[in-house]
Amino acid sequence: MVVAMDKLLLLLTLALCGCSTLARPDFDQAFTGKCMQVGYNHANRKGGSGEIGFEHVVISGDWPGSRTQLIDPNDFGKYRVEMRDLASQRLLYSRGFASIFGEWETTAEAKEFLKAFEETVRLPEPRLPFRLAIQKRADDGSFQDLATRDVDLAVDRPWRRDPEQLGETVPIFVHGDNATHVDLLIVSDGYTREQRDKFVADTRRLVEVMFTTEPFQRRKSDFNVRALFVPSKEAGIANPRKEVARKSALGLSYNAFGSDRYVLTMDDFALRQTCAQAPYDTLILLFNERKYGGGGIYNLWATVAADTEPAAYVFVHEFGHSFAGLADEYYSSQVAYEEFIKPGVEPWEPNVTALLDPANLKWKDLVAKDTPLPTPWGQQHFDEIDLAYQARRAQMLEAKASEEAMEGLFREVKGSTAPLLARERYANAVGAFEGASYQAKGLFRPEVDCIMFTRNPTRFCAVCERAIERVIDSYAR
Repeated sequence: MVVAMDKLLLLLTLALCGCSTLARPDFDQAFTGKCMQVGYNHANRKGGSGEIGFEHVVISGDWPGSRTQLIDPNDFGKYRVEMRDLASQRLLYSRGFASIFGEWETTAEAKEFLKAFEETVRLPEPRLPFRLAIQKRADDGSFQDLATRDVDLAVDRPWRRDPEQLGETVPIFVHGDNATHVDLLIVSDGYTREQRDKFVADTRRLVEVMFTTEPFQRRKSDFNVRALFVPSKEAGIANPRKEVARKSALGLSYNAFGSDRYVLTMDDFALRQTCAQAPYDTLILLFNERKYGGGGIYNLWATVAADTEPAAYVFVHEFGHSFAGLADEYYSSQVAYEEFIKPGVEPWEPNVTALLDPANLKWKDLVAKDTPLPTPWGQQHFDEIDLAYQARRAQMLEAKASEEAMEGLFREVKGSTAPLLARERYANAVGAFEGASYQAKGLFRPEVDCIMFTRNPTRFCAVCERAIERVIDSYAR
């Protein structure tokens, strides 16, 4: 009786401490250990915010994610997926995310045209019938159901297939069990079969830069990094502005939403099938181009041009978006969004605020007592310089200037703005500096400069660093 009581007390103590030794049996009881992909189309309708049309459920490969961090501990994302046990309605799994549709619906085109986008959510396969919900964040920060579906896999019969081996997986470094590490998969696009070694070399070069950048450097042991080489029939990707039509392996293309440098693929279903052959929690799509470009969407993927001069910067910056939900902090570059963040709404992104209540600033614990909110900085002078460069860049794009000429402009911008920002009175302080997320007024960033603001620094600000570590913890604990 004493022994039994001692065991009971031990179990209760472990449960209260959140010990993973108890969480793993819970995972095994609720889930099969396989990865489930649910594909759907996200379409707009006039006067509405979007409709979900479920397309397929595919069981393919092992679940690579955490077996203990099943409920999203972070409040990031414009959308969220929830899985609940159908009988008890107990929450089994949740993850926040953003999407191409979520960006597109803020453009002028979305007001005029009807369009649908492929989207996929990945979840551990449950053993019992479940309710799946795709939710959207409301203006008050709460999530509301966009669509729900009750699923019994014993009846609905999902596609069960082993991942198709469409390429070669190359370990860059692997530190341990997928379930307790962040599994980063870097996938090739626009590399021919003969350029396999170039892709691996490009990957190693850019990964090395990222893991000399904090907080990735000190958290390197929490990552597994692999490269997936998928050959394309010809080198490079599509570029509509230059009338270059290529169907590369992943379907990446410049000029997304009319932005010359923005690179996306609209072939999400095919992409997920390709990537299923390797374990991953997060993706970077590395494409074989000299022209500057990339993109990053939270819990979707990042895209990066391998051969542009600032490729290392783009690699880290875009991963900040896709991995940690970091917002762009710049506001003068050309984008297609008309109202990316509504006036009077607090952004969900961890590094941008509307400063609706300065006393409750979401990073107030990092602000020194003598730092004013909002924090003054020389925005007018900075804007005069930066907007002049933006005008020159637009002229160069119109004239189809060479990449060497464009990179020369980037170096010139850095030479002017880096020392200017470094001389600011609050250059080394955390505060609330006006100008962020494509808006010169009404939105604020944490520090005067950051990897998410300009190409100048080689570090994230303190707020961005902390957000990245929070996401690492959600995979690596």
